[in-house]
Amino acid sequence: MVSRRAFLAGSGAVTVGGLGLVPGFASSAQAAVSSTSGSPARLLPVFNRPKHLDYGDVSKLSGGDQTLLTTLQGIVNRTEPELYFIYDTGTQSVPDAKWLTDLRLPATLYKNPLDLVAKYRHRVRGAIVYDPAVPDSLNVATTLAGLENAVVADADQAKAYGLRIVKDLRGMFDDDRVKTYRWQLDNLFPRVTKQLLAGLPPTRVVNVEDVQWLEIARETRQIRDSSNRGNFDLDVSAKLGKEKVFVRFQDSFTDDGWGPSVSEVWVKANGTEIAHFKPNTPEEAQYLFDGANSSIGGDANRFSDGGGYFIYGFEPPAGTTSLVVTVTMWNQYLVTATDTAPTRVEPFPYFRDYVVATKALVSWLPPGGDTGDLLIEHFAKWPTLAPYMGWFANDVSGEWDGVDLASKGGSPVIAADFYMNGTVHAGTAAPISSKPRPIRRIAKPKNKVYLTLTFGEGDNIQYCQRRLRDIWDDPKRGEVPTNWTISPLLAEAGPNIYSHYQRTATANDFLVCGPSGGGYTYPASWTPAELTKYLKMTGDFMRRTALDVVYAYSGRQDDKWILLSEEIAKGYADYTPTKGIMQTWDGDPLTVRQGGVPVTGGWGAPGKAVEFKAALDQRIASWDGASPLFISGLIGAWNWAPADMAELAPLLTDPYELVLGNTFYDLLNRVL
Repeated sequence: MVSRRAFLAGSGAVTVGGLGLVPGFASSAQAAVSSTSGSPARLLPVFNRPKHLDYGDVSKLSGGDQTLLTTLQGIVNRTEPELYFIYDTGTQSVPDAKWLTDLRLPATLYKNPLDLVAKYRHRVRGAIVYDPAVPDSLNVATTLAGLENAVVADADQAKAYGLRIVKDLRGMFDDDRVKTYRWQLDNLFPRVTKQLLAGLPPTRVVNVEDVQWLEIARETRQIRDSSNRGNFDLDVSAKLGKEKVFVRFQDSFTDDGWGPSVSEVWVKANGTEIAHFKPNTPEEAQYLFDGANSSIGGDANRFSDGGGYFIYGFEPPAGTTSLVVTVTMWNQYLVTATDTAPTRVEPFPYFRDYVVATKALVSWLPPGGDTGDLLIEHFAKWPTLAPYMGWFANDVSGEWDGVDLASKGGSPVIAADFYMNGTVHAGTAAPISSKPRPIRRIAKPKNKVYLTLTFGEGDNIQYCQRRLRDIWDDPKRGEVPTNWTISPLLAEAGPNIYSHYQRTATANDFLVCGPSGGGYTYPASWTPAELTKYLKMTGDFMRRTALDVVYAYSGRQDDKWILLSEEIAKGYADYTPTKGIMQTWDGDPLTVRQGGVPVTGGWGAPGKAVEFKAALDQRIASWDGASPLFISGLIGAWNWAPADMAELAPLLTDPYELVLGNTFYDLLNRVL
């Protein structure tokens, strides 16, 4: 492990973040300062350095109370970061507490964090009161809070804490999302920052404690090919007795991503049909109690993988003694039922400190239909390279469509909707080396299978803050050569976070620029001129953070990922220091040179070590051993950890050789 002393003694150590600028965010003049490459010298807002933090554990508070505190945090921390909150007490990793300890700042614990409202009330003008009947009004209230130096609250909170009502949004909007955000864009755009725009869900779903679930059906085989597709009669009569019966569909094998798929549902009470619907239809909407953790697939099916789920709620007629739910279903399902409403809806509080502090406009517009058209208008109004920070509605399809719209609009995406205490992390100062990791050079390639394995998700700064910290702390890390994607934008969004990973990396840990550079994007969707700006910005960030390999997407065609074009690959070669590009790819095995840079397709397999190795053996079955074979493998960051890598490595005997990404692309470049 690299010690801090050894790290600081090396060349290229610099201090970034917390540049001592008094404003809470960069002025337009500061944002316009250019580097030698012609891209903005600073992409994200500037925050001052924190000197002392008041902190509290908010993990048990309601979403409404957390929203009150995070918007207060935004106003207070705009001048100087003083408030910090811990969101995950009781979890295995507690990253917020770890990062707070690592900051080594004087800190005062408030056992009741809501006491901080009284302490800092004089710093705000009052409250923007949202309308609980119109969830999207919470986002409008957040935008207004930043502009009016206020907090977001409901009417009861404003009264309880003695907050003057600056603006009352109750009754101002109806449930027409487009009209709500149209009003916001038309009326607030002139006043908000043009350095970024944000997308946050107005509400979150919270599990109710002590709900008793009864298992109804389970697929005990790891089926991933729809071969068990059929109609299943699910008798949930045992949970009759209260007003509703709730039926939950989950993945019976959470590690490999082939959870339950449902394409049609019938419900009979005492033999009489009371419901019949297909997913993603108006008929389904009245029964879909919680679909936030699910997606719509290519067969017009609703599915959910890993730790996700979806829940239907049915209200049988009085006197019902038999309730049977028949579903067309396949893959790895686990079906359970309960008679208690298992979740509740609350305000979504996260990342609102950053939005308020920077005076950003925040919306929640699914990227399709009328809402998608309005989202396109947003991107058109903001300057090229102004990032979209947050996330998109509709999970997987929302991601693909949303990132595509952002790319066409010249905005890199920064997944940040669960990025906590961003106003503190952005103000920290921490050493970040600009000196790339030396390559362990293989003098002469042998007729082996050279394999490099990479954890994805690194573009996602909330992943870097939370899940990555969890698996990075695995004691098995460092035993196996492993690539870790990470966002170079942490140099501005969280210098302390980036510095931690860089300083504590072992000789077997190699940091790779996450897709597709300075923010998540699809390069094929950009206009050529704007893509050049993006690549120049990416190059600056990669050089600042010592990254010289990039994991990139290209674009989608006919629902498949396509090869980076010669022109785009050459852009990476011209404007960034990348020595190789690993890209998401749906075609045949890919090892090519594009634009003078070696490009490989990412290969992956389900399951853990033994199953992964078996799939790898099958992948190379046709290899004749007469020349080197190169495979760039992708590892699931949400279900693998270094301990799983440690199980895989001993299985990779001859002809495999596992190498780090810089060695891999150096060798591949010479072979090609």
